[in-house]
Amino acid sequence: MIQLKTPLREEDVRRLKMGDKVLITGTIYTGRDAAHKRMYEALARGEELPIDLRGEIIYYVGPCPAKPGEVIGSAGPTTSGRMDPYAPALLRYGLKGMIGKGLRNKAVIEAMKEYGAVYFVAVGGAGALLAERIKKAEVVAYPDLGTEAIYRLEVEDFPVIVAIDAQGNDLYFEGRKKYQKVG
Repeated sequence: MIQLKTPLREEDVRRLKMGDKVLITGTIYTGRDAAHKRMYEALARGEELPIDLRGEIIYYVGPCPAKPGEVIGSAGPTTSGRMDPYAPALLRYGLKGMIGKGLRNKAVIEAMKEYGAVYFVAVGGAGALLAERIKKAEVVAYPDLGTEAIYRLEVEDFPVIVAIDAQGNDLYFEGRKKYQKVG
């Protein structure tokens, strides 16, 4: 098990390999479709983002509201492919990690290789368990988006797996290849 602290440095990212099990401690940010679109449009206009994502990780999640006495509600990953149109621009900006579930397109993988970034997967269906690793949550941008606002999360030993490393090795592709029937 690899322990990582945020923000991520290029050497942290480049040493990770497809299939590595990782525990993340520190700050991560949330972001889904609507927030990604706004950030993408801001960058296209030459504007600064509302948060500095250089060296950071975005978790593709729209957390459920917290019950009384809890930091956050269920916080399971959402399908990453919906962020694919926007991800290369954020990687160029300096984003170093993404957490979600599901496949990524070729443009995202090429941008990860070029800019030194990693794609982690979190276990879908385990949102309540993942929420236990979140120690603090606060909205830091786009509050009008409700659960799709950008949150700053303080996490401790947040469990993920490297699905695509900075060299472009893809666990989804390699896993399928490994278990295909021969002949």
